[in-house]
Amino acid sequence: MSTTVELDWAYLSKLADKVAGSIASSWAIVEKDDVKQEILKHAYEFRSTVEEYYAHEDFLWKLFKKAGVQYASRERDYRDLMDDRYYYTPDEAKRALATFLYTDEELAELLGRRDDLLRCDVTDALLSARMDAQSALKRLSQRQQALLLRRYVYGLPIETNADEVALSRAVVALARQMNRVLRTK
Repeated sequence: MSTTVELDWAYLSKLADKVAGSIASSWAIVEKDDVKQEILKHAYEFRSTVEEYYAHEDFLWKLFKKAGVQYASRERDYRDLMDDRYYYTPDEAKRALATFLYTDEELAELLGRRDDLLRCDVTDALLSARMDAQSALKRLSQRQQALLLRRYVYGLPIETNADEVALSRAVVALARQMNRVLRTK
């Protein structure tokens, strides 16, 4: 028979408030109260986990922080998508990676022509995407970088299902970082 812990929501609300303040101070896109509300909603939805680790405030802090950061990230991505600036998609990130096969000089010579390898017309936009991808790639983990280069630059196959899933996530992460680079110029 499992015993359930009676949750003190006032205590959880105070903790959520502290975590939300921490997140809101580093994520200008979100308001503290909105983050707190999202954290408490997450705590309610996953109350069995909260009950299990109720006595461990450090674990609850991490759980709340993860929920708050995920919310802030979704809000930032939504704002980026809806603002009037260009927004890179994962497919465009893949195309930008494919340009790494060329030196800057070779790519400049292709400008305005159709390239069968890239399967597109080489334009200034592709050159800009390449520069954004170069900057964004540095912000990814070593594993993500290795998988992206292996598949989209060197054209080598991905060996395991786990690597295939990680590659898909890496492409999305690269596109996100490219959008971050674009908005911090």
